[in-house]
Amino acid sequence: MAEITLPEVELNIYGPKNPVEVPVVENYIITKESSPNFVRHITFDVSGTELEGRIKVGQSIGILPPGKDERGRPHKLRLYSVSSPNSGENGKPNLVSTTVKRTIEEFEDKLYIGVASNYLADLKPGEKVKITGPSGKRFLLPEKAKEFNYLFFATGTGIAPFRGMIMELFAKGDYQNECSLIFGCPYRTDLLYSDYLEKMAQEHSNFHYIKSISRENRRKDGSKHYVQTKIEDEEELLLPILKKDNTLIYICGLKGMEAGIYKELLRLGLGGYLDIRKNLPEDLNEIPRNDIKKFMKPSARTFEEVY
Repeated sequence: MAEITLPEVELNIYGPKNPVEVPVVENYIITKESSPNFVRHITFDVSGTELEGRIKVGQSIGILPPGKDERGRPHKLRLYSVSSPNSGENGKPNLVSTTVKRTIEEFEDKLYIGVASNYLADLKPGEKVKITGPSGKRFLLPEKAKEFNYLFFATGTGIAPFRGMIMELFAKGDYQNECSLIFGCPYRTDLLYSDYLEKMAQEHSNFHYIKSISRENRRKDGSKHYVQTKIEDEEELLLPILKKDNTLIYICGLKGMEAGIYKELLRLGLGGYLDIRKNLPEDLNEIPRNDIKKFMKPSARTFEEVY
């Protein structure tokens, strides 16, 4: 198996006490018009700052929204995954992009509006924002990245780092291994970057774009489609890739999705992607989803960033 060595990356060039102010250069919706969710692709110009050319795909930047909370304190830093490749958005190292969902949720008859996400969603090109970073040193492509196969599992804006990673892998046309993106969302109108991903799948036979839409059609047994159920539904495609010893798994999105993926890997006898901590029950469904980490954790071949 190829050795998994993560690149050395720079961290916290700018922190909350010394953020850098940069302009927005583009801000556009990436969901279909009929979607109830508004998810935007936002690009910043970091020209002339210490961030230029120094942010790696898989890292995050921090956003400091202006104003104060109800206690009179400055709003807290919010991290957003970078969605551009190492070379920068459109191959320009001064351009860094991210993916933002406008958050408006109702809980116990109260309306909660995401401060940072709504601030970002409203920004227009030319307006400036205070950012920090980069942060993150493990959710990265390894050195010699093209020697590996990849299974990327994403829900919602968890797709952000994978957009950049896919661009990074396929940029020079010399990537020969297999890359699969399994993306989960409630409705097909919630598919993110779908035009780009469909085009990639058409142009590259070694890139597989697998959509898992939970609230439309059902599986043959009547259950819902989730990212983990695609391991079984697409077993003919994915199992040979998973069995290769140079395959890596990346998981990004809503917390809890990893439990189902772990159980599917164990069902297939692919425990090499996990470090087992204690004896497992015969029926893996007996393990509560929230307690999965008491029984197992990711091995060196599995990377996750869930929230």
